[in-house]
Amino acid sequence: MPLADERLTKILLETHTIAMIGASIKPERASHMVGNYLVAAGFLVVPVNPGYAGKMLFGQRVVASVSDIDEPVDLLNVFRRPSEVAKVVRPALDALPGLKSVWMQLGIENTEARMAAEAKGLSVVEDRCILVEHRRLLGRASA
Repeated sequence: MPLADERLTKILLETHTIAMIGASIKPERASHMVGNYLVAAGFLVVPVNPGYAGKMLFGQRVVASVSDIDEPVDLLNVFRRPSEVAKVVRPALDALPGLKSVWMQLGIENTEARMAAEAKGLSVVEDRCILVEHRRLLGRASA
């Protein structure tokens, strides 16, 4: 297994709770499909989107910001424009003390966010879909 795959597999296996920034209640949105897949794969997915705060998604109440999350979070999964990523990652680094990884979805890269997360010792993945990588490395979700 290539080193990059070993690193991604390790991140996925060490993750139990995911805060999904930009989670959408719209079934046609990628974040909605990815969130449903991750729940079926056994992850707890906490949806974060101020526009849907209080609604239910992925079996959880949507929160407005990462500071509203009560449980420990292992991975921050980001569905935001690249120019907006640092604005959500920096507060998460402070609000989520147990955070281990930041995962930016396909087409999303942000040097400032990556450097801030890495400076705190977190693993960072950019420009990759967590659904695609989970399915490729660990198999399909059960549902």
